[in-house]
Amino acid sequence: MQLKRVVVTGMGALTPIGNNLEAYWEGLKNGKSGCAPITYFDTEKFKTKFACELKGYNAQDFFDRKEARKLDPFAQYALVSSDEAIKNSGLDLEKVDKFRVGVVWGAGIGGLETFQNEMIGYAGGDGTPRFNPFFIPKMIADIAPGNISIKHGFMGPNYTTVSACASSANAMIDALNYIRLGHCDVIVTGGSEAAVTIAGMGGFNAMHALSTRNDSPESASRPFDATRDGFVLGEGAGALILEEYEHAKARGAKIYAEVLGGGLSSDAHHMTAPHPEGIGVVKVMENCLQNAGLNPEDVDAINTHGTSTPLGDVAELKAISKVFGLHAPNININSTKSMTGHLLGAAGAIEAIASILAMEHSLVPPTINHSVVDENIDQSLNLTLNKAQEREVNVAMSNTFGFGGHNACILFRKIK
Repeated sequence: MQLKRVVVTGMGALTPIGNNLEAYWEGLKNGKSGCAPITYFDTEKFKTKFACELKGYNAQDFFDRKEARKLDPFAQYALVSSDEAIKNSGLDLEKVDKFRVGVVWGAGIGGLETFQNEMIGYAGGDGTPRFNPFFIPKMIADIAPGNISIKHGFMGPNYTTVSACASSANAMIDALNYIRLGHCDVIVTGGSEAAVTIAGMGGFNAMHALSTRNDSPESASRPFDATRDGFVLGEGAGALILEEYEHAKARGAKIYAEVLGGGLSSDAHHMTAPHPEGIGVVKVMENCLQNAGLNPEDVDAINTHGTSTPLGDVAELKAISKVFGLHAPNININSTKSMTGHLLGAAGAIEAIASILAMEHSLVPPTINHSVVDENIDQSLNLTLNKAQEREVNVAMSNTFGFGGHNACILFRKIK
């Protein structure tokens, strides 16, 4: 059968460097760090005392008090970003066939704050299980797309993908395939996460996964730098409106990019560590190129997973060198996690948006906080260090990987 073309017609962002799409792009192009000391709880006894929190976000700006109490922050973020994306797309919700509009959303953890607070409340009580009646509906990861569909009446496919930090990239690929196969005209996709909590910070600290650069938090996320010591936890959401090309054309929609293909693979190696030679990462990029019908030399920019961990950054760049060969030095490679921190299940979505905006503005955002060369990294690669670089970007790749060895890769092309 002839696969349908899929395009991006709307985007929304709620990030540590900007609370909407425009502000997010301003932060990206200017190399803004979203990292600062944690304000949500007392970090005196924590090894890591900083994170990339949202700045100036107030639930009361978007929800009334009663509604906000029923929503975990990760679900709030999903609603806020998806509302912006729908508005940005110009969709007339009175005219679309809502049975052909779906919501496929990614979340690696879901309502962690809700779970944490309920258990703290129980542990501090007399042993009687007095739980909030909204405990389960607030906590479950699938409530985010459920709330989006309920708000707008979308009656197409509706579910959450959970593959740790690859969750929202998996969601976008699923959405792509539903539309390609003719099952939907429009899908709201993306991801959200709100893990800057006592449980989130404590758990990742116990794994020795987080940076502990407490003396300089604004520069703690430093992908590819020899002194990197772990990732920086972030929070927020990214939403994209994926739409069948002819459907978008018929309504005169602005088209940001075409979604050419997606690839998946597994490291099948270790619970948290990547394969040192990046074998699974090689395969996911090869799968993505094949799915998109592209050659390696067609790619202009890659937004890497680039978490600022000692093992992960090296493995990913080795994989890029292997897949792209002689073309690799011609690619602008970057990690926007240097600015936003790691948004876990929302990472794939906000980084896909960064890739699309780089195409639209012919400007690749920088990898900030780099000062010391890592001799384990191929120095011929252009890692877009410390300053945005102007260039024509016609094809952009976004990589996202998750604990458990989950690898996802997605490719976008500018429509001229």
